[in-house]
Amino acid sequence: MQRPRRRRTLAVAIAAIAAVALLASCGDDSEGGSDTSDAAGGGAAVPEKLVIGYQHIPNGDLIVKNQGWLEEALPDTEIEWKLFDSGGAVNEAIVAGSIDIGLAGSSPVSRGLSNGLAYQVPWIHDVIGKAEALVVREDVGSVADLEGAKIATPLASTAHYSLLAALEREGLSAGDVEIIGAEPPDILAAWTRGDIDAAYLWNPNLASIVDEGGKILVTSEDLAEEGKTTYDLAVVRTEFAERYPDAVQAWIEQQDRAVQLYRSDEAAATAAIAEELGITAEEAAAQAADLIFLTAEEQAGADYLGGGLAENLFAAAQFNEELGEIDEVQPESAYVDAVLTEFAEGVGS
Repeated sequence: MQRPRRRRTLAVAIAAIAAVALLASCGDDSEGGSDTSDAAGGGAAVPEKLVIGYQHIPNGDLIVKNQGWLEEALPDTEIEWKLFDSGGAVNEAIVAGSIDIGLAGSSPVSRGLSNGLAYQVPWIHDVIGKAEALVVREDVGSVADLEGAKIATPLASTAHYSLLAALEREGLSAGDVEIIGAEPPDILAAWTRGDIDAAYLWNPNLASIVDEGGKILVTSEDLAEEGKTTYDLAVVRTEFAERYPDAVQAWIEQQDRAVQLYRSDEAAATAAIAEELGITAEEAAAQAADLIFLTAEEQAGADYLGGGLAENLFAAAQFNEELGEIDEVQPESAYVDAVLTEFAEGVGS
């Protein structure tokens, strides 16, 4: 989560928030599930409240929310969904203790683990393909043409990571362009006003910029072919996962249910996504098709939660350190230990 020296003030602020959160954890916290009471008797612990940080990304998380499946699976738990614009904001909410489970891209998760955030990864919402991309004005012919250009992206996001990778492969650095940090809705507004030359971001705002004349130059799918794969991941506070494993398992099972629905009835799945995003079913189907969804069984294998994801998070941390985006990389074991397979393995058992 840390930035280069020019943005160190945010890192200091986050550290201060972490200290406050640590002190607050000694008392009562009405927002998160970690300080609620266990179920009476010898049964499994059930949180009184579960706070979920989600984003407007056309994946299974929106299906679960739209269909109310988690509320059905945990009838004795109050479920609160909080909307965030980026993984960096989700990281800050985790630090503050204001959410229990959140969605963040693999780059912000890698940064969070490098910065010692106490969370774990039990689920992969999607493998990012064409759903994130570098979109430019019509007269831009190549990445090299962007030298000196104003490029907007959410800082510390997978899009930011991919932008840096796209620049690097063309021999450019962050210093050769003007990177403007902004959340996706603000990037769309800046594009409409003509304030920026390019942007690296994700759907649905990416699609809106394309509709307004933007041209896609590089996609995250292109970069994945060169080893810079990015994901949308679920993170759960370690304390919450240890105290309420059954609640996490129930959440994972609903996420797998959403993927299975997409596989078996794409129309029903994308209709739910469309309702959450306020777009047509056709638009939702097109945007969802740019992502890769994996079942629990697929995720538990060696390519993903079983090993490949941890390798990816460690490599992303090394890349960000080389570019000066973070101060240090944790031992590889820190990234391995943060990725959990037991919940995906437990689906259907």
